[in-house]
Amino acid sequence: MLDEAIKKAAVAWISVDDGPAYALWCMPVDTSLAVITGPGEQFAPGLAEARQATVRLRGDHGGLIVTTGAVVTRLDPNGAEWAELAPQLAGKRLNAPGSADELVARWAASDCALLRITPAEETLVAGAALGDDTGAAPPRETPARVETRKPFRLHKVTRR
Repeated sequence: MLDEAIKKAAVAWISVDDGPAYALWCMPVDTSLAVITGPGEQFAPGLAEARQATVRLRGDHGGLIVTTGAVVTRLDPNGAEWAELAPQLAGKRLNAPGSADELVARWAASDCALLRITPAEETLVAGAALGDDTGAAPPRETPARVETRKPFRLHKVTRR
């Protein structure tokens, strides 16, 4: 089940320690996930420095089907694995400014973290073991959330 969920993953909910889970776009790589984070890319506090993380994956119906611990490995921009994975990941990046080669060069220059996240089979929780809890949480506070006013009405509107 884990391998199938990884193959179909475009988004994974990843959390570090006891922190909140962030929805991160990813690319399946064998039995791992490739994720990019850093300046100008997706926000994942603490993930670039972490050694361990918790990964939650959804199924075809959109609901949670797998939760597992994972090993986080940061790839070296001068390494062979970066040279192989970064262009593939850049090709899948939606709305990327410039070409895939320009994007990979920007990632290396701006110290973005290309991470390989490898789930640990022994920490897998799936099926009935997940329980009935939805895992839903109230929205986190953010400066982007503002109160909206009711629309201005010039004259009285009557209901029919």
